[in-house]
Amino acid sequence: MEWKVQYERWRTKQDLDNTLKNDLLALTDHEKELEECFYKNLEFGTGGMRGEIGPGTNRMNIYTIRKGAQGLAQYIKEAGAEAVKRGVIIAHDNRRMSKEFALEAACTLGANGVKSYVFKELRPTPELSFAVRELDCHSGIMITASHNPPEYNGFKVYGEDGAQLVPEDADRLIAMVDAVENELEVVTEDPEKLEHDGLLEWVLEEIDEAYLKQMSNIVMDKPLIDEMGEDLSIVFTPLHGTAYIPMTEALKRAGFSNVHVVAEQADPDTEFSTVQSPNPEEREAFELAIKLGKEKHADVLIATDPDADRIGLAVKSHDGDYHVLSGNQTGALLLDYLLKKKQEMKALPANGVVIKTIVTSELGRAIADSYNLKTLDVLTGFKFIGEKIRQFERSEKDTFLFGYEESFGYLIEPFARDKDAIQPGLLAAEMCAYYKKQNKTLYDGLIHIFDQYGYYFEDLASFVFKGKEGAEKMARIMTTFRRDIAEGNFSDDVHSIEDYKTGIRHIPAQDETEIIDLPASNVLKIILKDGSWYCLRPSGTEPKIKCYFGVKGISTEDAEQRLDVIKNDVLQKVQSL
Repeated sequence: MEWKVQYERWRTKQDLDNTLKNDLLALTDHEKELEECFYKNLEFGTGGMRGEIGPGTNRMNIYTIRKGAQGLAQYIKEAGAEAVKRGVIIAHDNRRMSKEFALEAACTLGANGVKSYVFKELRPTPELSFAVRELDCHSGIMITASHNPPEYNGFKVYGEDGAQLVPEDADRLIAMVDAVENELEVVTEDPEKLEHDGLLEWVLEEIDEAYLKQMSNIVMDKPLIDEMGEDLSIVFTPLHGTAYIPMTEALKRAGFSNVHVVAEQADPDTEFSTVQSPNPEEREAFELAIKLGKEKHADVLIATDPDADRIGLAVKSHDGDYHVLSGNQTGALLLDYLLKKKQEMKALPANGVVIKTIVTSELGRAIADSYNLKTLDVLTGFKFIGEKIRQFERSEKDTFLFGYEESFGYLIEPFARDKDAIQPGLLAAEMCAYYKKQNKTLYDGLIHIFDQYGYYFEDLASFVFKGKEGAEKMARIMTTFRRDIAEGNFSDDVHSIEDYKTGIRHIPAQDETEIIDLPASNVLKIILKDGSWYCLRPSGTEPKIKCYFGVKGISTEDAEQRLDVIKNDVLQKVQSL
């Protein structure tokens, strides 16, 4: 079997890294685990690569990192001497091996004559995105696995605009990574020599300061903060990740002085020992923040994921308990407040555009419509929002106002080109002060939005399918849904079917088809006649398939009932396959 050939190649390498050699020895009598480590090469996709840390071609380790960095070095060299000179900025989060992987990437790039700027300490993904443009680098690397479990890590690549690579550029990079035949033989250079030769430079404070200065552009109403900033009680948890310094400093500089950090989760921790998952999308991640919030009578709880590109909010509901907002709800609140304030300041451009993903709530579109602003849909992945920002800057026909996705990612000002938790954290604090001045909570603000635009409710169900068998099952699910649609096996209440793999939108009642002007992606979305919808999407970064649902009702009860009906029908089918 092919995986055994790969295993022997690693096992017999004389100077294999000692830690990885011991890991292989520990797996000697565990054939299934060995097969998982070697049955394929860890996929380098459009956003880079992500996987479990360990030995083998299908794991994150120093050799797969070198392979990725070698492919990137070739990609940069083919862009020309100027690109090589501009080099790469590299940052890392708090995960296992993150710092080591960052240095391995720099040593591989340096061996190819490509300069690296490396953050001396852990820093957030959005600061890395900002630093690419601040230092005029050709590329950026972020070592992170976002909110995945502790055993994961990843290697994300950014283009010269500070955004993750779009498919056309990513495909060229992927081809160059795949062309590296033997990850065990990639050449690296000693870091001290690279420093001496000017091919490795450490950075930190100067980038921190430049990034934080940009946060002043997020503040919409400084007099409001001056009035309410001391009274507003904020609880913040970085969930053991990278946001502690930038978030607390941004809040302090803006004028929020009543900020309480969850002490147990303030320091970096590779094991995320106080939570089951360091994911602000889940209420469990807020348990300690809720406890502290009750002690401090907090008006808002803020949680960020380990690399600080996602943010979650929890606010007091009418029953007095803290309610964790969904990503769609937080996005609606931020967008509503942002547009309201810009209109008051007469700073709302007529050509302003809101950008969201195809699985994000339609509530954002309704809010933008009320201001006569355009909303654009893009594929899932913040790189597509970054791509639109770059297009807007070049054409000058449109002005970026706000970009977001349901998975807790937001961007307000494009000095970063990836989702940025610090920006919405700062705006959320100001927004909370706005409502508190009116003796209201953010929850009151959310209900007001629902009353004004309709009760848009959404939900997400994810199924984890690990390994080779899991990948086969996900493929079977998507194939079955597509086959049933092709054979006409769907209910009469279907309005349209959008298959982003073929790029075709089919409207059965009229027997009409339309072209979807977006890149091909393995996503299937079904829109019902009442405006409700569901969507199936295998994740590009995790071994899971995601099922999204959205409805619009006239009340909470109506929306919840519609949502339950659609979810039950779809999930029963998924689970039966």
